[in-house]
Amino acid sequence: MAQKPSIPKGTRDFLPQEVAKRNYIFNTIRRSFEVYGFSPIETPSFELSSTLLGKYGEEGDRLIFKILNSGEKVRKADLEALKEGNLARFSNSLAEKALRYDLTVPFARFVVQHQNDLSFPFKRYQIQPVWRADRPQHGRYQEFYQCDADAIGSDSLMYEVEFVQLFDEVLTNLAIPDFTVKINNRKILSGIAEVSGETDKLIAITVAIDKLDKIGIDGVVKELGEKGVSEEALEKIKPLFEIAGDTGSRLKQMKEYLGDSEIGQKGIEELEYVLRTVEELGLKRAKVEFDVTLARGLNYYTGAIFEVKANGVNMGSICGGGRYDDLTGIFGMKDMSGVGISFGADRIYDVLTELELFPETVDNRLELLFINFGEEEGRYCLDLVKKLRAEGVSCELYPSDAKMKKQMKYANDRGVKNIALVGKDEMSEGVLQVKNMDSGDQQKMTFEEVINYFTK
Repeated sequence: MAQKPSIPKGTRDFLPQEVAKRNYIFNTIRRSFEVYGFSPIETPSFELSSTLLGKYGEEGDRLIFKILNSGEKVRKADLEALKEGNLARFSNSLAEKALRYDLTVPFARFVVQHQNDLSFPFKRYQIQPVWRADRPQHGRYQEFYQCDADAIGSDSLMYEVEFVQLFDEVLTNLAIPDFTVKINNRKILSGIAEVSGETDKLIAITVAIDKLDKIGIDGVVKELGEKGVSEEALEKIKPLFEIAGDTGSRLKQMKEYLGDSEIGQKGIEELEYVLRTVEELGLKRAKVEFDVTLARGLNYYTGAIFEVKANGVNMGSICGGGRYDDLTGIFGMKDMSGVGISFGADRIYDVLTELELFPETVDNRLELLFINFGEEEGRYCLDLVKKLRAEGVSCELYPSDAKMKKQMKYANDRGVKNIALVGKDEMSEGVLQVKNMDSGDQQKMTFEEVINYFTK
């Protein structure tokens, strides 16, 4: 018995109508990117493992899909590591390449490699798939698209302001009714580690705090304890979870909490500038709020951190991003500050589906199907099809003179908007019978009238 076909968990097939909806999202995002002055680039779907590993933290590294070496390269396997039980080192020796985990690290590699061909500040956008060996669940896939925009080569906070505006622009254009842009600053998190006396455990503190909404306060405290954070430090960290009120109130409480932490106060200062400027410029729909627990758990963020959630929907963040001052430095290019954001197209798709927000005009329905009445009529219609296609009208001729019932079933299955009936009488009169499949209305038209009707 033949094996039943299937696809890996965490991946999906997309039917034509689903692709049309995804393209609507991509095109909406792309238009805003270009209006804001970002230029498109593309990078390979896989990179050298050395390019990716060590850039996302311990948890991120575990989620990178590695590509098994082939041919003679298999001989490079580190068998000593296997004997020693060092599975991570052994695994790395088997794979010199890996599927990209995100678009940001490959972008940093791209900037360093092509620095002599770029003008800085350089603003790029990129819409391509990424892969993560994550546990598949609602809103979380192993293969998904990211839609990124980055500005690199300037430390100006103007770009942070611009990205908040871009979140607002894109999601408003997608008609998402209620969404919140959460913002924090990595310097504030560094200040927390400093105040608690655990500066060397910044990453552990960041990763744990980022899980607050998933595992709760007790879970965060437990994880911090397991990571070696002292009881004394935990007592200093716990008051963070009690900070409440509006954004202004929370910022005031954080100022007091951070006290004499110079780096923490710098983070507050940067955050206040962004929030103040965004408020002065105004937004269309977005709510913006400071969230001290927002960490995003990625090692390369050094300044502002963003996360966007659609309110009223059971979904994680649909966008995110932040500033990374040191990312290109790991590839040998120092002092190249950057900031970027990413729109999660797949999650946005799920939100638009759940809220029924896709416009009715977003479909892949064929505008006009010519019914085939025979060889002579079919040949006549092919000439009309060619002329209509030249005018940009999507149309086709049914491939054979099958029974009308079969041709109509095809039209219904395809969701054809209109059918054209051209028999010998219509050929002699130089007209077409055009029937609207939604309303059932049918009218006789000349070919010129048909062109005007479909291109008006």
